[in-house]
Amino acid sequence: MGTIKTGILGGFSGRVGTVVGATWNSVHSMRAVAPSVKNPRTDKQVSQRTKFSKTLTFLRAITPYVRIGYAGYAKKQTAFNAAMSYIMRNAITGSGLNLAIDYRRVLVSRGSLMQAFNVKAEVSGQTVTFSWEDNSGMGDAQTTDVAMPLAYNKAKGEALFLTAGATRADQTAELTLPSSWTDDPLALYLGFRSEDHRSMANSLCLQNDAYAGSGATGESGESGSGGSSSGGGGSDVDSDNPLG
Repeated sequence: MGTIKTGILGGFSGRVGTVVGATWNSVHSMRAVAPSVKNPRTDKQVSQRTKFSKTLTFLRAITPYVRIGYAGYAKKQTAFNAAMSYIMRNAITGSGLNLAIDYRRVLVSRGSLMQAFNVKAEVSGQTVTFSWEDNSGMGDAQTTDVAMPLAYNKAKGEALFLTAGATRADQTAELTLPSSWTDDPLALYLGFRSEDHRSMANSLCLQNDAYAGSGATGESGESGSGGSSSGGGGSDVDSDNPLG
């Protein structure tokens, strides 16, 4: 209960209803009582936090890539946040403690540019070879469109990718995986962008290895180790603001 010491128009100390009064150095102040939350961890809140955590862990590894791949959606939000929103809405499956990213539904690049035809990815040793049929001249496809291959290591939460190099006309691109990735579960993607960076194609998931461990992808609440890039991949993710 609050106590009024100097009359009804004076300052007071303690709580009166939803107001708390205090005095410091003869200065009287009042503040509203913070509303109490009866259940700050409802099932819906926990689910949303889990979705956010898993998506953030994945995207932190490929931040420079999605800044290009989602550039067309960076209008009233950043490209990173556009990718975050898309994946949380479309690529999270399960419920409760069984929430997980469905990598087949993930788009690491998104747009209206025509994809290539007959796209494939083959892993041999430490080399991933991406191949496709050149369909330049169909729709808005151009010979100069740039291939953007990406490999995501589910166990380590790391990624290798290229955002410059081979073109649609080349019909092939390669990524060299580190020896430490041997036998690790991978998700492989290929997207395309126009030479002027104005148009992007929806990426295709070409390989989605099974993985039920508790590695850096956050299946058991663990955080990722950041990402690495190959070729035109961009800057060190850990020194970058992923939400910027």
